[in-house]
Amino acid sequence: MDVGFMGLGVMGTPMALNLVSSSGTSLTVWNRTASSTEPLRAAGAAVAATPAELFARTRVVILMLADETALDSVLGRGTPAFGANVAQHVIVHMGTTSPEYSRGLEADVRAAGGSYVEAPVSGSRKPAEAGALVAMLAGEQEAVEVVRPLLGPMCGETFGCGPVPNALLMKLSVNLYLITLVTGLTEAFHFAGRMGLDERQFLDVLAAGPMASGVSRMKAAKLAARDFDVQAAVSDVLKNNQLIAEAAGKSGVASPLLNVCHALFDETVSLGHGQSDMVSVLHAIVARTDGGETEPAPPGAELSTGCTRG
Repeated sequence: MDVGFMGLGVMGTPMALNLVSSSGTSLTVWNRTASSTEPLRAAGAAVAATPAELFARTRVVILMLADETALDSVLGRGTPAFGANVAQHVIVHMGTTSPEYSRGLEADVRAAGGSYVEAPVSGSRKPAEAGALVAMLAGEQEAVEVVRPLLGPMCGETFGCGPVPNALLMKLSVNLYLITLVTGLTEAFHFAGRMGLDERQFLDVLAAGPMASGVSRMKAAKLAARDFDVQAAVSDVLKNNQLIAEAAGKSGVASPLLNVCHALFDETVSLGHGQSDMVSVLHAIVARTDGGETEPAPPGAELSTGCTRG
C-alpha cells in the first residue's frame, strides 16, 4: 500500500522508521524541515518536495503534526487544494488536538470525498523507537480496518473507540493519568531527598512494590540521573494539559489534580525547560521550595540515613 507520513519530530521519526522497515509498505515522507527526512531517505523511504506531491503519490496519509495550524496548513484546509489533497484518501490524524477540531476535520474530509481516522497514541520517544506505542482508533469502521494493520510496526496494541472524537477523548483521559502520575512521582522524589533520604533507595523501594509501572521505572531512572533529555517534552505536556482542562470545563467535569499540574508545568516552561523531558517539572517544585532556586541538587548530593536493603 502507498502510504504517506508527515511530521518527523521526536515521535514521528521513529514511528516512520518502523513503518518503512515493514514489508509491503511503500512510504513517502515530507517534513517542513527538510533535513529531518534524511534518516527516512537512508532507510528507503521516498521524500516528497511538497505536501501536494505526497498526496499525489499515496492513498493513506498519516499526520503526526504538532497542532491544528500545522494540520490545516499541510492539508490545504480552507483553500481549493484541500479537496484535491484529501479526495479518495484515508487521512489518519495521529497527533493530539482538541476533540472539537477533530470532529470538524472529519466532516470536511468526508465532504471532500475522503475518509478520516483518528489514531492518537499513548507513549513517548522510547516506546515509539521500540514500536510499542498504544493506538486508539476512531472513525468509520471501513477506514479504521484499512488503517489498523498499518499501525502494527509502530504500535504494540490498538483499541477501537467508536466514532470520532472518542479516540482523542480516550487519549486525553490517559494523558490526565500520565500527567498526574509523573508529577506525583517527581514530587515524592523531591520530598524524599529533602527529608534527607537516599533518593536512589527511595526509587528502589518504589520499584519493588505494587505502585511500580513501566512509566515510573522509566521516569525514576531519569530523575535519579537528573537526565532531562526529552522523551515527552514539557511544552507538549502543557499543551495536553490545556486540552484536557478545556474538555473538562466544557463538560462540567472537576479536574483538581490536573489544575495543580497545569500550574507546575506552566512554571516549568517559564523557567526555560519547555523542550526538556516532563520530569523537568522538578525544577518548578524546587523553585517553590526554595523561593527562586531553579536548579535541583546534583546526583549524590542527598543525605544518607543509613537505611539498607534486606
